[in-house]
Parts: sequence; structure tokens; C-alpha cells
Amino acid sequence: MLIYVVKRGDTLWQIASNYRVPIQRIIDVNGLEYPNQLIIGQALIIPTADSVHTVRAGETLWQIAQNYGATVQAIVQANNISDPSNISPGLNLYIPAQRHLVQPGETLSLIAARYGVSLQSLIEVNNIVNPDIIYPGTVLSIPHKPGPGINVNGYIYQLGEQQAAIVRENGEQLTYLSPFAYRIREDGSLEQIYDTPAINAAYAERVVPMMAITNFTSTELGQNLAHVVLSSPEIQERLLDNIVSIMRNKGYQGLNIDFENVLPADRELYNSFLVRAVNRLHREGYFVSSALAPKTSAEQVGLLYEAHDYEAHGRVVDFVILMTYEWGYRLGPPQAISPLNQIRRVLDYAVSVIPRQKIFFGFQLYARDWLLPHVQGQQAETFSNQEAIRRAVMYGTVIQYDTVAQSPFFRYRDGQGRMHEVWFEDARSAQAKFNTVKEYGLSGISYWALGYPFPQNWVLLEDNFTVRKLI
Repeated sequence: MLIYVVKRGDTLWQIASNYRVPIQRIIDVNGLEYPNQLIIGQALIIPTADSVHTVRAGETLWQIAQNYGATVQAIVQANNISDPSNISPGLNLYIPAQRHLVQPGETLSLIAARYGVSLQSLIEVNNIVNPDIIYPGTVLSIPHKPGPGINVNGYIYQLGEQQAAIVRENGEQLTYLSPFAYRIREDGSLEQIYDTPAINAAYAERVVPMMAITNFTSTELGQNLAHVVLSSPEIQERLLDNIVSIMRNKGYQGLNIDFENVLPADRELYNSFLVRAVNRLHREGYFVSSALAPKTSAEQVGLLYEAHDYEAHGRVVDFVILMTYEWGYRLGPPQAISPLNQIRRVLDYAVSVIPRQKIFFGFQLYARDWLLPHVQGQQAETFSNQEAIRRAVMYGTVIQYDTVAQSPFFRYRDGQGRMHEVWFEDARSAQAKFNTVKEYGLSGISYWALGYPFPQNWVLLEDNFTVRKLI
């Protein structure tokens, strides 16, 4: 896949012609609602077998060529590299796909098997209408081999019958599904949620359902509630009894513990609860994960951070989900929601105390729109990245890209004359995050939250990784 950024005067017909890709394919993979109204700065995925690779520290051209099934000579020629032995980290390299000249008697199945790629990917990359008819002399582009394995979790908080459709839409790209969430009570009971449709849909898509419990709501921080539960072994045992009962009855295979705003003084109590939960649930045959606030050091202060002991969580639970989003908070000033420069600071600390194979990278699927000038406490509007593009088209703005945060944004003036600032995700920012996951060697990605349409994300996820299926 390639990512193209729209320039002034571009049309979709011109872009498709330049890359020899059908217009409809570009429309489909990008989920373009307004294909005749491209916006300057809009990032488009070009569905081609060619790729762009960002050089990582220590990589050689030979290693890169091997990973993509290309030759060093082809990469050198395509990028006009004068010294192949000296490539710098951060350099973007154009990787031309392998080409195959069809010989008499060959079939697509034989060609796919020869190069170790799937028949379907070979068909899609070459826009083949009838796979049973292939003519000698045809030149085929060979898609790159499947990417590294990745575990993918998706939180979903839209509960009820609508869950099933959302899970079916994204199920192929998920390893785990976490309906959010059972809220704990002071007596160790749990507030019930209607998660049956999501669980049933998960199993139909071979996705592992993971029960999520929490102590907070959108209006209550939950620190005192957590204190009551964490201070009492009896309440904790009752809570675990109720968790196991729900998991058995509903078919959950694991537990995600998302206790936030835990009082700093309760840090060790929280750690002890994790040990108690893991010991109990492992005996019952379940796994346990936890959600962690985005810390950059063990000494980071604040109610959100202090009780989250990275080293203890990494030692005790089966895996952790880093909540690497919400810098652009809905009640705060406008800024990137998931700035990559800040996320890297979190990852640098996390990998120093938590095994990399236990870390899931938190990825937000939504956009935000702030009124300007920002007034403290004024709430931003949250919606999908597709809606962000729709607004950019509606107001005829230009999309800009913050190269430090690796996030797109734009401003517009609404019908009432008010200025807005919108931060969202696009193909560039998604690819930058996927590159970071690979660079740090992380085990997984966790999305917050399913139900916000973002077609580009799922196309790039499949292009970069092979999503693991555990059932």
C-alpha cells in the first residue's frame, strides 16, 4: 500500500491514472463519501503492491529487501540511493513490488504458492476480474508476504443489539473483544450490562470475548469506590466470585481490569488485588489483563497515574493495555488526541519495566472538534474520523499535519461564524502508529472504541500485520 496526500488541483481520476489503480478501489479502501470533492492535505491509501518503508535504527537495505521480497538493486534504483551501505533511520523508502511474467500453463494458484502469498491478495492487487482466466505474457504484481503476528483488542461501549453488527464488521481484524464495562459495587457485586449480542457475534468471528470491569463512569471518578473494595479481602473474594459466575454463564475467556483514579495510598492494595485475581482466575482457566494510564516514569504524580505500578502489572497479569490516548481531552484545550511524540515517551518507560510481549498499544478511533477560543471546561464534540473528513469537505478547509505529533488537524468557521479546531486520525497517523508498534516489538494493539468508522485503519492494519486468532 502507498499513502498519497492530495495536492491543489488533484482529482481522483488523475490519482488513479497515475498509479494505474481503478478509481472504485481507491474509493472503497478509503471509504470515500465524496470522491469528487477531495480536500488539500487529505491522505489517501493507494491499493497497490508497492510499499513505503520507514527505515529503523540498525536496519540494512538487505534486511529490508528480504522482508519485502524485493532486491537491493530494485530499492536502490527506485530511490536513487548513492551509498547503499549508509541509510539513515527515519528515511522513507519506496519499495517496488516483485513482478511476475505469466508463463504458458501457469495458474494464479501456482503463482501465489510460488511466492508464498494468498490467492485472494494476488487477485486483489492485480484487479483480476476472472481468476480462472490468466494469459501468458501478463505481468503481475506480487503482494508482499504477510506481516508479523499481532494481537488486537477492541473495546466496545455501544451495548445492545447494535453491538453485533459492529463486531461482525470488524471481527476479522480482532483477537479479543471487550464490552465495556461491568462496574463494581461497594459490596462486591457488579452492575449488569447487555453484552450477549456482542459475545455471540465475537464467537461467530473467532474473537475471544474478554470481560471488562471498572470503578468509574463518565461522571464519577470512582476513587472512593475502589478504596472500599481494595481495602477488604472479603469484598474482593465476593467480587471474584461474581466475576467467575458471569464469565462462566456468558462465555468470557478472560478479564480486563480497568481501575482508574485509584488513590495513590492504595497502590499496594491494588497490586495485591491483581495477585489475588490472577491466582483465582488462572486456577479457573481464565487469563487476566489490566489497563494502564500513560505514564512516562515511576515517579509521575497525579490521581490517574500514581497507583498504576507498571512493573507490578507487567509481572503479575498476562498482558497490559496502555491507554495511550486522551492528551486531547474532551474538556481540555484542542490538541492531538494521541500525539506520537508523547506516546513514545510512555513506551520508552513501559518497555523498561514490562516485557514487550505483554504490551498492547492503545489506539483511539475517534476525532474531536473544539470551539475556538477554548474556554476551560467547555466540552469538545467527539465523532468518527469519517465525520472529520465530511466536515472538512463541507467547509472547504485545508487539512494540515503535525509532524511532531504525527496527527492531522484542520480549522473551519461554521454557519454561525464560530471557529473550530478538529484533530483526528488518517492513513498517515495510523501508519506511523503501526510503524511504532513494530519498532518497539509490542505484542498487540487495543482500540478505543469500536463503532467509530475508520476504514483506512483496518486496511492498513491488515497490510502491516497478521491478526492472530486464538479460537
